[in-house]
Amino acid sequence: MNALQPHHSCDRLASYFWSGDAIRSRSVSDVVLAGVLDIPAPPARLSVDWDREISLRLGLDAGDVEELSLTRARLRWPDYKHCVQAASDWTRRLGLQDVLSSSDVALMVCRGAKYHHDGTQYGSAAFCNLFLSEDRGLDVHFPVTDQRIPLVRGTAVIFDTCQPHAVIDRRSTGFKMADFPPNRDCSQVFLTWELSIENACLRHALRIALDIDAATASTLDEQQVWLNGARTSVSPDSGRWCQPESSPTR
Repeated sequence: MNALQPHHSCDRLASYFWSGDAIRSRSVSDVVLAGVLDIPAPPARLSVDWDREISLRLGLDAGDVEELSLTRARLRWPDYKHCVQAASDWTRRLGLQDVLSSSDVALMVCRGAKYHHDGTQYGSAAFCNLFLSEDRGLDVHFPVTDQRIPLVRGTAVIFDTCQPHAVIDRRSTGFKMADFPPNRDCSQVFLTWELSIENACLRHALRIALDIDAATASTLDEQQVWLNGARTSVSPDSGRWCQPESSPTR
């Protein structure tokens, strides 16, 4: 269990997110909280069910991230509660109290993941991800700080949704489609919780400041991320922030 150290940049990032009926502003954190938790392997029949759903219903391509049915999985997953308990115990040790109990949880699967941020949809949240699959030679990579975390069963990470991230081959320097050929077993199943960024304990842990640009926030009508005063996006191959758009959406 550790907090990976942030890399300080002169670039000024800001997230504009919905808070009730209003858009608020906040800073974007490059802190990543990570650990490896002791969780049991999913039962074989559940893994077979996931494989069937992934291949027949989802048809994942390289870089895709999709949702699996948590309700269905829990019927065949007696140790689900132990996985949740392990994550809850970990977040309490980080000083986040009972943040998971008030957070929405979903079951997801990815076949790698292209570089992206989730600030346009989940700007009001941080993610807590708990990986359930065995080590398949993949890392989650945060390119702003060049932090790489091996994905093994029990890997847990908490990070700002606006921070660029990807799931890439451990031997690779970036996301490459060729690293995920159809015959490679590289699907990663994980639980993910949406943690409210307005939770004071979470903001303290991620070093996030609220209301850093209230004037701009008051002019916006959708969630977005800005870099140095203009709306920006992420290169899906490298994770670098793209040149800010010249005419920010207002």
